[in-house]
Amino acid sequence: MHQHPTPRSLPSRRSAATALAAVGALLLSACSSTPAKDTPAASDSTPVDGGTLRYAVAGSPATASGDPHGGLGNESDVLRFALTYDVLTVPGADGRTRPRLATSWKPDADMDRWTLTLRDDARFTDGRPVRAADVLYSLRRIAGKAAENYGRLADFDLAKSTAPDAHTVVLATRAPMADAPRALESVTFVVPEGSEDFSRPVTGSGPYRVERTGAQTAVLTRNEKWWGERPHLDRIEIQAVADPQARASAVASGQADVAGSVSPAAVKSAGSSARTQVIRRDGVTEYPFVMRLDTAPFDDPRVREAFRLAADRKALVDTVFLGYGKVANDLPTPYDPSTPKDLPQRTRDVEKAKRLLAQAGHADGLTVTLHTTTSYPGMDTAATLYAQQLADIGVDAEVKVEPADTYWTAVYAKKAFYTGYYGGISFPDLTRVGLLSDSPTNETAWRSRSFDEGFAEAMATANEARRQDLLAGIQRDLWKDGGYVVWGTGDGLDLAAPGVRGLPDGPGFQRMFIDQVWMAK
Repeated sequence: MHQHPTPRSLPSRRSAATALAAVGALLLSACSSTPAKDTPAASDSTPVDGGTLRYAVAGSPATASGDPHGGLGNESDVLRFALTYDVLTVPGADGRTRPRLATSWKPDADMDRWTLTLRDDARFTDGRPVRAADVLYSLRRIAGKAAENYGRLADFDLAKSTAPDAHTVVLATRAPMADAPRALESVTFVVPEGSEDFSRPVTGSGPYRVERTGAQTAVLTRNEKWWGERPHLDRIEIQAVADPQARASAVASGQADVAGSVSPAAVKSAGSSARTQVIRRDGVTEYPFVMRLDTAPFDDPRVREAFRLAADRKALVDTVFLGYGKVANDLPTPYDPSTPKDLPQRTRDVEKAKRLLAQAGHADGLTVTLHTTTSYPGMDTAATLYAQQLADIGVDAEVKVEPADTYWTAVYAKKAFYTGYYGGISFPDLTRVGLLSDSPTNETAWRSRSFDEGFAEAMATANEARRQDLLAGIQRDLWKDGGYVVWGTGDGLDLAAPGVRGLPDGPGFQRMFIDQVWMAK
C-alpha cells in the first residue's frame, strides 16, 4: 500500500494514507559490511535561532498539488502542508497520539461520538481566529474529495458532526471507533471556512507561512505569531526531488541540508564522511509484493502460498536493505503493537511451493508480470531478485519497471501483481484503507466477513489490551490466506548536514513535523 507519505501515509480510512499513497525508502547492491555508524540528529546542545534549512524531499512536479485536502502523492507537498497548516492531532515519538490544534478528546459511551476541545489561541496568519467552524469545514472538504484522497475520512460521518461552539467539535463516526484520535493524526489540515481556490497558497495557522511556491521548490518563513513553541529556523526551502540518489547527492555536494528517504547504499558511502549524518527510522519501510485475490492466478490460495514460500527473505533483506533491515513474516505492519507474536516464521520451501502450484493446475509452469518502480530506492531491486527466486519454483515472472510519476495512480491497487510500499502505517489504518470489504482502496481484494466483524468488534472495545488481542486475532487469517508477501522491513534513512539538529526520527507522518529543527552554528 503506497503510504505516500507515504505517506504515507493513509487516513482515517486513510489517516495514514498518503499514504498509502506515500513515502519511505531504500536501494540495492548486496553487501555484508557493517552499517555505518549513525550520528543522531536530536538536540545535543542548546538550540539557536536563525538560518535556512534546505530540505530535498521525495516529490515530482508532475504530481505537485497545492490542495491539502486532495491526493497527497508528493512528500514535498505534505511537508509544506505540515508546516503551513495546523492539524488536530499528531503522532508522538512513542507512537501515542499527541495534541496539536485539539487539546483534548473524549468519546461517548458508545464510542461513536468524539468531543474535541480546540485551542483558543490559534490564529490564521491573516489574524482571524481558528474556529471550530473552520475545522469542520476542512474535515468535510477532505471527506468530499474522497475520490482523490483514498477516502481519508470515510469512517467519520461528517454530515452528523457539529461545531456547538467556537472551540468544540463533535465528530460522529459511522461505527464505534476506539482509535478516532489516531485516525485524525497528521493529515487534518485546517484552512479558513469557505476556502476553495488553492491555485495560490491559502492562509494557514501553522508554524510557517508560504513566501513563494512552485512545483519544484517552496520557500517558507517563520510564523512569528504561531501559538506553539517558537520555530528556530528563519526559513525552510523545500526541494521536490524524485530520484533518491539525487537527493543524497544534494546533501553530499552541499546543495541541500537534508535528504529524505535515501538508499542504504548512499548511507554506507556517506557514513565515513564528516559532511553528513544519518537519521534512522527503525523498521518502517516495506516493499511487499501484492497479489490481488480477484485476479487469476492469485484467486487460488495455493498459488498465493506458493509465492510466499518462494521468497528467500534473508537474501532480499541483505540485498535491498544492506544491513538496515530484518526479515518479516507476511503481515503488513509487523511493528504494530497488535501484530501476533506466536505465528511461525514462514521460510523458503521450494519443493512445497512446486507441489502447491501443481495442485493448482500449474505443474508445467506459470507466467506472470511483476510490476515495480523506482519511487523508493530498492523497489526495482527487490522485484528483480524475487523474480529470480520465483523461477526456482517454475514461475516465469517478467519484471516491468513502471514510471515513478504514474505508478501510484496507474499500477497501485489496479494490477494483479506489483510491488507496494508502506512507511509506518498502523494496522487499524491499513485495515480501513485496504483490507475491509468496503475499503476505498482494497489493494488485495481481500474480503472476509469474519475479518470485517472482528475489526468492528476491536474498534468498539475501549480496553486497549483487549483491543490489541482482537486485532491480533484477525491478522492470523490474513497471514494464512491474504495477498501479501511481506519479506522484510528496512529502516527509513535520511541524510543531513552535520549542523542539522532536532530532526524527527519516528515513523510515518511524524517526520513531516520539522518545526523544531535548528542549525548549529
